Order: sequence, then structure tokens, then C-alpha cells
Amino acid sequence: MIKNYIKTAFRGLMKNKGFTFINVFGLALGLATCLLIVFYVFDELSYDLFNTKADRIFRVNNDIKFGGNENSYAVAPPPTAAALKADFPEIEQVVRFRERGGNQVKKGKQNIIEERMVYADNSIFSIFTLPMITGSTGNALTEPHTVVITEKMAKKYFDRTNVAGQTLTFNDTSFYKITAVIKDIPRQSHFNFDFFIAMPGLAESKEDTWFSNNFNTYILLKPGADVNKLEAKLPGFLQKHAGPQLKAILHLTFNELEKSGNYFKLSLIPLKKIHLQSASVAELDANGDIKYVYIFSAIAVFILLIACVNFMNLSTARSSGRAREVGVRKVLGSPRKYLIAQFLTESILVTLVATIIALLLAWAFLGQFNKMSGKELVITWQIISWLIPVLLLIIIVIGCLAGSYPALYLSAFQPIQVLKGKIAAGFKGGVFRSFLVVFQFSISIFLIIGTLVIYNQLKYIQSKDLGYNRDHVMIVRNVWSLGNNARVFKHEVQGLAGVQNASLSGALPTGGYGNSSTMFKDPVVDQKRAILAQIWPVDEDYLPTLGIKMAAGRNFSKQMLTDSVGLVVNEAAARMLNFSDPITQPLYAPNDNMVKTMKKYHIIGVMKNFNFRSLKDNITPLIFTLNEDRGAVSVRIRSANIPSIIQQIKNKYNSFSPTQEFNYTFMDEDFDAIYRAEQRIGTISVAFTTLAIIIACLGLFGLAAYAAEQRTKEIGVRKVLGASISTIVGMLSKDFIKLVLFSIVLAAPLAWWAMHSWLQGFAYRQNIQWWIIVLAGAGAIFIAFVTISFQSVKAALTNPVKSLKSE
Repeated sequence: MIKNYIKTAFRGLMKNKGFTFINVFGLALGLATCLLIVFYVFDELSYDLFNTKADRIFRVNNDIKFGGNENSYAVAPPPTAAALKADFPEIEQVVRFRERGGNQVKKGKQNIIEERMVYADNSIFSIFTLPMITGSTGNALTEPHTVVITEKMAKKYFDRTNVAGQTLTFNDTSFYKITAVIKDIPRQSHFNFDFFIAMPGLAESKEDTWFSNNFNTYILLKPGADVNKLEAKLPGFLQKHAGPQLKAILHLTFNELEKSGNYFKLSLIPLKKIHLQSASVAELDANGDIKYVYIFSAIAVFILLIACVNFMNLSTARSSGRAREVGVRKVLGSPRKYLIAQFLTESILVTLVATIIALLLAWAFLGQFNKMSGKELVITWQIISWLIPVLLLIIIVIGCLAGSYPALYLSAFQPIQVLKGKIAAGFKGGVFRSFLVVFQFSISIFLIIGTLVIYNQLKYIQSKDLGYNRDHVMIVRNVWSLGNNARVFKHEVQGLAGVQNASLSGALPTGGYGNSSTMFKDPVVDQKRAILAQIWPVDEDYLPTLGIKMAAGRNFSKQMLTDSVGLVVNEAAARMLNFSDPITQPLYAPNDNMVKTMKKYHIIGVMKNFNFRSLKDNITPLIFTLNEDRGAVSVRIRSANIPSIIQQIKNKYNSFSPTQEFNYTFMDEDFDAIYRAEQRIGTISVAFTTLAIIIACLGLFGLAAYAAEQRTKEIGVRKVLGASISTIVGMLSKDFIKLVLFSIVLAAPLAWWAMHSWLQGFAYRQNIQWWIIVLAGAGAIFIAFVTISFQSVKAALTNPVKSLKSE
């Protein structure tokens, strides 16, 4: 029986090749898109799951509101880890990371800059799953000047992995013994370091200060421990350990601090939520966003539904062509359940073929999708192990779902009505079919509006005046490797023809600088007279090099000796300080973490606000001090021959340090990198929207073909009576266009609400313009009309003699 169903279904599908192609191709395109999105979502949701104890690992966050600012930090004070383990028996183990930037590692005569370095406690191996290749985890990071490296680094520097006991030279002066080699950390990790340096070699790790937050701190709970109960105890824990220092510094208790509207709090975030649900300051790597996982998942479901709707629409639309087949089968005694089984078999067969094609399409376009999404997705046996069962389930579910309505609808025909020719189920009268067309185009219009809003916001970001000029600014990285020659290098670069200016400072608006400190308006510590701000050490050429304008006062000058204690503040800081005239006003900074002594500064200038953080954030207080920071040299180039200037700067760099690696970027590239996630979302949205429209148009194309076929005789009569081609095209198109117009009315408010919510994630955003809705609607109508017109014109041009003979 099943064999007969398949054979009959195959013959029926081959008899209507156009219908079969549209259904198979539409489903295949929808499934392939869905598969690519599933791979993306699966990758995003799999971050940190390689850790066998992931369910019990939590990071300690520090939430602070003080000095007019409020932030959540992914770091905690140095003694937090040890105190947590000592106070709470439910904590099995703790570990700290301290990221201090990269170092130069010697390989032969060359020094290679390695950025992925971190100080770590030896307990890292008891918490995170970092399989050892050589060496031992027992005491790998217990002694100063020891390091654990990844397999990739072992091969890079020694061409082998059995290197435990070997020595690496950092910065030409420090020697580190390799105690172990671990496997490369999976890409799906919220941290990706290649060098783990022993924490005992870092002096600040031993500090007992509770108001210096620099250590990423993780805890491992014992099995069965309740994290909510532990988190409820953290306020008391903080009062116990940090209370005396708070009293000594601010002369306040924690309760008094909170009553004033400020607070210091510790909180816990599960390891598995860090990548998608954390956007704290001082994250170890760029995180994803759970919001986009939801968006893409919804798009996948929508596109799949559009493809299923196509199948249902086309199957019911061609019911008039199969009505007699159903009537004859019923007259010959075929029960309804056999007819239902026959139609479901056809549906499942179409879905099976479409799924096979979808797999091939997904595999073929996976590389291109990786480029768009910035992923490195590969189809592994692990994926195949769950993908095949899921696909089999999808074939059955989609096959039955997409074929259920046609099966029930066609099998319900009464044979006497069919054989008398009273059944003509075409486009008109198909209320459910009209609903499906509206559903398809509502989704398509929703996606079009969403894509236009995303594109408009990205264009706004690119064109917005940020308050500084990022064009033609070259950033020479890691100038600290030049030592005392860093300033000489900067001056020699300034003298090059084609260089407008240069500045020595690693604090950059595109560099993610995050050193927040507190300053006071008086030499006496008073929280009401405090300001929490970013403090950037810069030189006298910083503002002119980046094109930052002054609002009042003046810039730093080397000729003014008092500028060593001078400050240039931004307008946000000046507004928060609330001085009637900020110029010459004093500010005081603690000389140490316990605020035992204060250093007096004075404001010499107020610079205009500029966006030194993402446009998702408001501009916060920023203060410049005149200090040497050898992190980078910013070079403003005015020459058209940029490659020549780059080579000259490289030659200057190599003349000071011929064994060092020359590393540079351009500020506009760094700026683009900040919004790379949004740019990728925009690119992917365009691609998915295009696919959704194509799939919807395939269905509309098929419906128009069957509508024209059903009205063949009417068209012939109208042409004989003198109807023009445009009249016939309008007649065949108006019913579909009405449905598209109704789709616009439904989709536009929903799309506006959804994209308005998305834009709330940007402090600086472009409002949704009215023309976006109009353009999306007009585009949908145009696409639908072009799709329908192809069949309408074809029908209108048909010789009326042939049309009338066909009846």
C-alpha cells in the first residue's frame, strides 16, 4: 500500500512539474535558510559548555553607583576570591584572572607581540576544563615566573608540544618557565588566552583593598548548593570585609551609602549566560547578544512558515485540477482516509526531496554565511548526530503540517458535485488561502521594514559627528616596546613630510579604555563632592591630533610647567561638577586606594564632548591628565600616498627596535570593529529578508498562474469583447494587491514597535522615519505586482481562440 502511495504521488508530482518545482525549491530555500540560522544559534548557545562543571561556575560582578555614574563591572577587588572561599563552605573553589595586556615574546632574534596573556591562579584547572597535553596541573601556576601555554603557542615557538621545562623570554628581560601545555581553548569560550601567567608573580594580587576592581573572579559551587541563597548573603559579606575600609575612606557605613543613593554591590552571573547576557565593563572578550539569537530564531521560523504556506496555498489552488480525480476515486470506492494518506504522502515526498536539496544548499553556502556572520561554523559529526534525527522529524512534521489542509480539503469533495462540474476552487472564495497570502507578505514587509531601520541606524552611526576626526589616523600599537625612545619616535614621526601631527597615548576613543577613578572637589573625602570619571593620560598633542575641539580654557602645553597637575575635562564632567566657571577650579585625586593622602589638580580647559565609547552608551565624564602613556602613537596623515608614509613610519620604528614587530591599525577600521556585530546583523538581515521575499514570491507566482488558468475562458471572452491587455492584467492583479495592502496595514505597526525596541539599545539613534514604512510598502506592492504581472500578461496575450477551445 505504501509503495503504491509513493508511486502514485511521484507520478502526480511529475505530471505537474511547474507546481512541483515551485514547492520543492521554495521549501528547500526555506529549510536551507533555517538550517544556517540553526547552526548560528547552536554556536551562540554552546559558549562555555565545553566546561564539564559549567552548571556550577559563576562570575562575581561588581555593581557600582557612585560619583554620578552607574555601571556593572566584570571585575572584583583582589581579596574577594579568598574571602568568599573562606566564608562560604558551599563554595568549592575560586579563581582570579588579571589581564594586564600583552608582552613581547622572543622567537630567535625576533620579538613577537602576543596580546592573549592573562595572570591566573593555579585553581583555574580545578574549575575550567582545560585538558593538559604535557606537564601537571597540580602546581603549574604556583610559582612566580611560570607560565602555561596552549598547544598552538607551543608549536609556534618550539614546533612541538612537549615543551614543559622550556623557557620563554618576555620583553627581552623577563624569563618564564613553561610548566605545562594545554589544548587550545575552544572558540566558543568567553575568554581565549594563549598564555596563563602565574598569579604569585603579580604584586597587586596580594593587595588587601576592597575598592580597587581589577580581577575577573569566578567561583565553583559544590554540587547541590543554592546560588540564590549564596547571593542573598553577599551584602552581609561585603559589609563585613569592605565595611571598615568604606568607613575609613568615606566615613560611611554601607547602609548610609545606600540611603544617599549610591551603592557597591556584588552579584553572580552563571558562566553559561556570560556570552549572551552580559555587557559589563571589563569583559574578557567581545560578547554576543541574546536579543539577536531570539531575532534570528524568529526569522528562521517565519521563513519556514512562509515555505509551508506556499505548499498549502498551491495545493489548494490547484484543487480544481484534481477535483475530478478525487471524484472518480470516491465513486470507485476509495475511502477518505486513503485519499488523505495519498495527499500526505505527496507532501512528505516533496518535503523529503526539499530537505535533501536544503542540506546541499546549506553546505554550499556555509562558507559565505561564515563571512557574513563572522563565525567559523563547520558541520561536525557532533552536529550530524543530532541533525539527522531532527531533520527526519522535520520531514514528518512539515510534510504533515503543510499537506494537512490540502489533504483534508481535497478529500472532502463530494463526488456528485465534482462530476457535475460545480466545484471550482480557485483563488476567489479561498478565505483561508487569502489569509495565508496576507500572513506571508506581512512577514516579508515586517522584515523589509526591519532591514531598512537597521541599515538607516548603521548609516547614522557612520555619518554621525562623534566629536573627533577618525579619518586618516594611523595607530602604531605597542610603542611601550621602544622604552624611553617612545617619545623620540613620536617626534621623528611628526617631522615626516605627509604627517600632520602625532600623539603618544594608548587611551583612544576606539580602544575600549576603561580606567575609572574617583576625584573630589575638596581635599576632604565627601561622597557628595565626588565624581567618578574615566581618567586618561595623554600628551599635549592629543587633542589637535584627534581633532577634539575646546569649549573653554586651553589645551596642555609643555611650556607651562604647572600643567603637570593640570586637567582638561569634557563637558559632561564640567556639567556634573557644577562649577559656575570650571577653569582654574581644583580637583583632588587619592594617592592610594585607602585615600590617605590627596593630590591637588586644577582644571585648565573644558573640551567638547566626544563619543569615546559605543554609541549605545551616553557620554560620561572624562578627564585628561598630562602624563606619558606609551601604549600607542596616533599619527594624523595628510599625504595622498598613504602606503609610502606607512613604510617611512615603519622604518623609523625599526630604527629604534629592529627586532620588534611593527603593528598598526587605522582608527576608522577600529571604529568599524566596534559596530561589527551590528553590521553583520544588517548584512544577514538583508540576506534573510531577500530570501523570505523570494520564497513568498514563488508562492504568489504559482497562485497567479493557477488563478489565470482558472479564468482562461473569462479572459478569452473579455478579449473577444474588446478588453485591453492592461484591463485584463489589472483584473487579475487587483485581488492579490488588495491582500498585499492589507498585509502592510498589519505588519507596519508590529515592525515599528519591534524596531523601536531594538533602537532603544542605542543612546544615540536615528528615529524611525515615515518614509521607511512607505518605502517598504511600496516595495512590497511593486514586487508583488511584478510577480503577478508575469502570469497576468502571459494570460492576457494568449489567443482568445485557444482560451475558448481550452474549455
